[in-house]
Amino acid sequence: MVIAVISSIVQFSVSVNYNMVDYLPDDAQSTTAMDIMEKEFEGSVPNTRVMINDVTVQEALHMKENLAAIDGVNDVTWLDDAIDIKTPLEIADKDTVETYYKDDKAIISFSIREGDEVAVTDAIYERIGEENALEGEALDTAVAQKMAGSESMYAAALLIPIIILILVVSTRSWLEPVFFLTAIGVSVLINLGTNIFIGEVSFVTQSVAPILQLAVSLDYAIFLLHSFSDYRKKIADPKEAMRLAMKKSFPAIAASAATTFFGFMALTFMNFEIGSDLGLNLVKGIVLSFISVMVFLPALTVMFYKWIDKTQHKPLLPSFNHIGKRVVKVRIAVLILVFIMIVPAFLAQNNTNFTYGNGEQPEETRAGSDKIQVEKTFGEYTPMVLLVPKGDVAKEEELVQELETFGPVTSVLSYVNTIGSAIPLEYLDESITEQFYSDNYSRIILHTDAGTEGDKAFSLVESVQETTASYYGDEAYSLGESVTLYDMKHVVQKDNTLVNWLTIIAIAIVLLITFKSISIPLVLLLTIQSSVWINLAVPYFTDSALVYVGYLIISTVQLAATVDYAILFMETYKEYRKEMTALDAIKKTIDEKIFSIAISASILSSVGFILWITSTNPIVGAIGLLLGRGALLAFIMVVFFLPAMLLVFDKVIDKTTWKAKFYK
Repeated sequence: MVIAVISSIVQFSVSVNYNMVDYLPDDAQSTTAMDIMEKEFEGSVPNTRVMINDVTVQEALHMKENLAAIDGVNDVTWLDDAIDIKTPLEIADKDTVETYYKDDKAIISFSIREGDEVAVTDAIYERIGEENALEGEALDTAVAQKMAGSESMYAAALLIPIIILILVVSTRSWLEPVFFLTAIGVSVLINLGTNIFIGEVSFVTQSVAPILQLAVSLDYAIFLLHSFSDYRKKIADPKEAMRLAMKKSFPAIAASAATTFFGFMALTFMNFEIGSDLGLNLVKGIVLSFISVMVFLPALTVMFYKWIDKTQHKPLLPSFNHIGKRVVKVRIAVLILVFIMIVPAFLAQNNTNFTYGNGEQPEETRAGSDKIQVEKTFGEYTPMVLLVPKGDVAKEEELVQELETFGPVTSVLSYVNTIGSAIPLEYLDESITEQFYSDNYSRIILHTDAGTEGDKAFSLVESVQETTASYYGDEAYSLGESVTLYDMKHVVQKDNTLVNWLTIIAIAIVLLITFKSISIPLVLLLTIQSSVWINLAVPYFTDSALVYVGYLIISTVQLAATVDYAILFMETYKEYRKEMTALDAIKKTIDEKIFSIAISASILSSVGFILWITSTNPIVGAIGLLLGRGALLAFIMVVFFLPAMLLVFDKVIDKTTWKAKFYK
């Protein structure tokens, strides 16, 4: 309890990183480009836009000065940076003018200092008022930071009463759920506090890990206290009853924790480090939950067992007898249906339309409505920056001219077309040239309307990179939100195969050791993996885009978190199979274990759906929806498909399991 109190205090000193760029591997092209630009140039890539309504050119210039005066706002760019506005706008290039000034509306671009997004965007809102609009990557980050704390509290406020209700229904004491939640809650607090040694966690980890740890490891506490309750009926001494309960439940809890541990461990091998950040936290959480249940919970229970006795109540749900008899009647239909679904589901989940960024802000929010207003007048805006070796002005001019012909490129800002290639650098003040030239590099800024991701955006990134490489080879670099997401796409797609195979192999080894069988791991993995494929195929068949990071994480998390259901079912079935026929053993196992599995699945499913409902962050929301639906599908597969598989492969399991001793 002392460690938990200390941890709950120090967790507020752990910083949360909302910038997905920081989680790309160091050798990614955009990461290298960002490092070079930070060393060579003071300015950064414009990542935010303000639209000012009903303004003259002079008023727009005044607003530009106002914005530039805000601490944290840099590289403010408007029409005067692209053309000489002393000459009449009517004789200037119309397309260039309308990129910045159109229908008496001015669009001003700038960058916001990383880490100060909330304070700076609040200051900008004060300057521009309600009638003007703000949009961009930095604003999305600011919104995510503001919402993270309140959403976590909202999710907890919804979740804890639901979990308590589920646990009250599943136990015979009003107070037992408090013991469950205290044991796991303490381990969650310690997990959050020990992040102080890591220093920083991602926003995905901060939002998902505590709730996921609670949902996945509550089973351990339920296993132990149910076993303790059984021994209390036979043994008068509570300490002895707890000692025997710990001994009996240890193998089940250890097997359950081990599969989850190794499943989450696979996430730590991701190159895209949001996965490894979440994986590390979940692995740490599982270890702490296991220790809490095997050390802290027994001590707590033995000390306060009289409170459990005093708060006993009658069962609140009817018995589940005779469900097994009904389930085995539909086994053939279930087998046929699942085998028909598996192949299309496997193919579909690989062909879903994926997104890689943070997604769109909801329309009903100011950020969402502002973005719609801005894009209605000026279209989508995605800046891209090129860094090319300094020196050959003629080559640079030729490249800029070619880039200006690209359809999605609305304008190009560079020394050669803004100042003029004929004017020598030494004739100009450094304040004019420093935004275009450093000691080693020339910077070219492309304004595009291709969006941040998707076929159009990624096709433009490829075209720009190929064109620039034809002039400068490997010495040129590109960066910007669309370039980052393009790199992210390639990094996470490589991660997918590695992480999935590592998860399956690790869990298969744990199952092999647990059941001392070759066939049982295959049957259990096929059951849960089928539910994963069906879950991830739903977005394809409903024609909805799926956040790839959510897909990648859930394909591991669902398998690791729900394989426990299959383990619990299999352990009970294996014991009964030594005493009776396969059919009778299946019926009895379903009758006995459907309730426990339903409780675990309903808790995990509630966690998922509440994350989905409460989170405005698309990645967290996607993980929540997939987790909620995945837990329900895993429950259905374990209750209906697994019994059918066990009946079909009974003889094979008998022959391929060491000392099976099945009843003949």
